[in-house]
Amino acid sequence: MHMLKVYGRVLGLLRPEWRRCALMLACSLAIAAIGFLDPVLFGRVVDLLSRSASLPPEQLWPEAASLLGLWAVVGLAGIGAGMAVALVADRMAHRARMREMSRFFSHALSLPAAFHGKVHSGALMRILTSGTDTLFHLWLGFFRDQFVGFLSVLVLLPLTMLLNWRLSLALIALVLLFGALTAFVIGRTQALQKGAEQCHLKLAASAQDAFANIAVVQAFTRLAAERRSFAALQGAALAQQFPVLNWWAVISILTRSASTLAVLSIVVLGTVLHLRGQASVGEIVSFMGFAAMLIGRLEGLVWFASKLFAHVPVLDEFFAVLDAHSAVPEAPRAAPLHAVAGRVVFDEVGFAYPNGPAILAGVSFTAEPGRVVALVGATGAGKSTAMTLLQRGWDPVGGRISIDGQDLRAVTLESLRGAIGVVFQDSLLFNRSIRENLLVGKPSGTQAELEQACRLAEAHDFILRQPQGYDTLVGERGGTLSGGQKQRLAIARALLKNPPILILDEATSALDAATEAKVTRALKALMAGRTTFVIAHRLSTVRDADEILVFDAGRIAERGGFDALVAQGGVFAALVASQMPAAAEPVVVPFPAARAA
Repeated sequence: MHMLKVYGRVLGLLRPEWRRCALMLACSLAIAAIGFLDPVLFGRVVDLLSRSASLPPEQLWPEAASLLGLWAVVGLAGIGAGMAVALVADRMAHRARMREMSRFFSHALSLPAAFHGKVHSGALMRILTSGTDTLFHLWLGFFRDQFVGFLSVLVLLPLTMLLNWRLSLALIALVLLFGALTAFVIGRTQALQKGAEQCHLKLAASAQDAFANIAVVQAFTRLAAERRSFAALQGAALAQQFPVLNWWAVISILTRSASTLAVLSIVVLGTVLHLRGQASVGEIVSFMGFAAMLIGRLEGLVWFASKLFAHVPVLDEFFAVLDAHSAVPEAPRAAPLHAVAGRVVFDEVGFAYPNGPAILAGVSFTAEPGRVVALVGATGAGKSTAMTLLQRGWDPVGGRISIDGQDLRAVTLESLRGAIGVVFQDSLLFNRSIRENLLVGKPSGTQAELEQACRLAEAHDFILRQPQGYDTLVGERGGTLSGGQKQRLAIARALLKNPPILILDEATSALDAATEAKVTRALKALMAGRTTFVIAHRLSTVRDADEILVFDAGRIAERGGFDALVAQGGVFAALVASQMPAAAEPVVVPFPAARAA
């Protein structure tokens, strides 16, 4: 059964804690044995009382004292074992939860952009928190209750056959009935529970999406529409969840009814056996105790099964992320990249997404150290894909990419990405202080290095005007800063990193003319002495490039300097013409008449 397979994997995560687990399992075994001894000793006491009238005091009291003394020792041992389990289990579960949370976080961060493009960040956060919380409660429940319940059913129940096999049949029938009912309900509701969990993931993703775009929600008066969308998802989740809850409510009623019938059966059968001389009053009392204990354990196991069943979809999502593999695995003996000069060579590089058409074909070029290479072309021509391959976001399906003569597939990812700096069109900032965002480029950077980089990026002055200077929080995605300020911080961050290779991905396309002038000056300081790739749609920004590569349908159609390419009258000239149209009569679009007041 899939549920048991998932549960086995959950428990397998505790291998690093095997010594503590062994201690708790031993204590749990003692607790289960004590649970078995309690009804037996109680039955012996009842038998002794039933014979007390015929026993002399000198025989009655020593026998009673030995039974009660043994019972007291058993009780104290149970208390000690229970305390040991409670103390060790809590600490172990907390420690293991933090370990798995860290493992999930690190693994998710290492997965490529293609994975994060498919999985919403809100859903990923819910998988992380819900998954680790579920692991914590399952581990804690296993050592506190479930293992003792399993032992009681699988080991101690057969031992009742030694006491009175006729009475034990009623208990065995009860266990089988509980198991059959639970398996039946799980089979009927498994698909519904998975659908309910998918709805909860969509709820988390929808909420995160709305919060992240709160400016759009408010500017376009989307509040009511977002509420309706969220309510619709809630309705879908409840529609999936309610039938599951109904079935588990039914099994709760049936198991309680079965428990009552089992107790009545033991009373009736015990009375008949006692009248026949086949069971003593003490044995009947012991089996009543066994029945009460077993019913409690079985109800606990059924409750646990319902909770585990409800959480299996969460755990499936959690393990699916952990099982996700990078599209660019690191070679077993990968060596650090020694990128001193920054000479980049694309040699007949081809690329296609899995089961998709070719994106790049036969792309070859060499970027010499310190030169500026511009990549231009229509949307979808392949220029951004080429730079993604340079950072090993994917591996080429054909050809080879090298830096200073070293194949990218033979070097470590950390050293490769450490040698490349990127300034994006939309500067990505953490919801942390300006200082912390800058130190992403160089964690060991000193205050003097930060200030030097910010002066070169023309960011130092505006930082000093912030309320707390370099310690000012920038808000989510840098929301408290302007576009130009964020861009200059991104440039300062790249300056701190000091990489030999630089990628500028539409770094000034979203800025106004005045801000663009400041950012352009900062970019020139950043590009000095580095191999620089410029991805641009605004062709006026690549006029000074040492070489322009014109991409068209995944191939390099033209290459050369700006003026030479324009003179050729080819693809590049057509792109330039489309952005600088000839003068024409202005087209006036009238605004609609204002409404009467």
